Amino acid sequence: MKKLIDWLENSFAPKMTKVNTNVWIVTIKDSIMQVLPFIFLGTIFCCLAIIENYVKLPFSFWTPFGWTMSKISLLVAFLIPFNFCEKKRYRKQRLIAGLTGLLLFMMIVTPQFEADKTIGFGHSSLGAGGMFVAIISGIVTCWIFGLFAKFSFFKDDSPIPDFVRQWFDALLPIGLTIVLGWVVVLILNVDLYTIIVGIFMPLQKFLNTWYGFTFFMFFTCFIYSMGISSWVLTPIGEPVRLATIAKNLTLVAAGTASASTLGIYTEGLVYTCYMWVGGIGCTLPLVIMLMRSRSKELSALGKACLVPSFFNINEPVIFGCIAWNPYLMLPMWIQGIVIPLLTYFATKVIRFAPLPHVQFELWYSPYPVGTIMNTMSQGAGAIIRALIFLAISVTVSSIIWYPFFKAYENNCLLEEKKAEQN
Repeated sequence: MKKLIDWLENSFAPKMTKVNTNVWIVTIKDSIMQVLPFIFLGTIFCCLAIIENYVKLPFSFWTPFGWTMSKISLLVAFLIPFNFCEKKRYRKQRLIAGLTGLLLFMMIVTPQFEADKTIGFGHSSLGAGGMFVAIISGIVTCWIFGLFAKFSFFKDDSPIPDFVRQWFDALLPIGLTIVLGWVVVLILNVDLYTIIVGIFMPLQKFLNTWYGFTFFMFFTCFIYSMGISSWVLTPIGEPVRLATIAKNLTLVAAGTASASTLGIYTEGLVYTCYMWVGGIGCTLPLVIMLMRSRSKELSALGKACLVPSFFNINEPVIFGCIAWNPYLMLPMWIQGIVIPLLTYFATKVIRFAPLPHVQFELWYSPYPVGTIMNTMSQGAGAIIRALIFLAISVTVSSIIWYPFFKAYENNCLLEEKKAEQN
């Protein structure tokens, strides 16, 4: 175990930290994070739409949902070039770059609009369905603007006002981006939307299988146990989660949703319905054990971590006693394997625990609020089964944590005893 910890600390972690600070990774991650308020608001409207199953209203909550969650790709297409220019300190070009990325994205999805004969702003490509397309179009725009970031038609001592220089200097990267989209998509009739979605489709299918789902959850716990934030995986995981949510909601609306057709890799199922009670790795049971510990240090830590843990914020306990602690890193890795497998088995194999039929992504809501909200549209029976499975999942998690916690507690008690004797 010591050799493994040494390798993780001296080789793996520094490489992951380097990835986490890469300008492209940070740009995409931050851009997706900045649309979270729209996703959260869309979540609220989605849950309110449950009322429409029981009461006839003169309006539909799906309309504001469509103008929040269903437009996130449009927002990301703007934010990626904007944030890239901000981080590279090309601040004068950031707004123009963002708007150019938005135009390129719209050009790419236009053939899809026409093929589907969708009028207006209701097309799925503008929402979660177009997230990968928005990321790629944003990256292309970033690349072109990066090439000409230091280019100017004018000399430094030119008497032309700065704002006029910026207008003319922006013409070249804007023109190249727009012409590129025009030639490839609209003249050569290359359906980039279908191509990009097709490239990433295997990833979406992989993460919705039992082995892909389990691997990604394990890897999330694995890097988090080393103090590496799971946000580093946002550019990979979030587009797939959002695409799965969009597909699931379409199935629910069409009345064809079932355990076999619904995808499992969604924000609601992982963070609010069953799995990560207290935060990634299901750490609330550990926090309660820490509170009840005979060790004064661990007891104090547990009490300090309790309130955040109720709201699924577990950075205090992760950095307080799990990160780089061999006693507790291993059980967190086991959580990342056992709990996802158990969840997949209960929802997709024996179909005891219902999969969410609504989008409830307020991950900071205390359990079992999210469990109830995610399943309440399916009736009282579904809620009861969901709560039963949640209890089973937390019990299994507690069993995993307990022996490792006791070993760690005994070690802490010995250290405290030595300190008192000295």
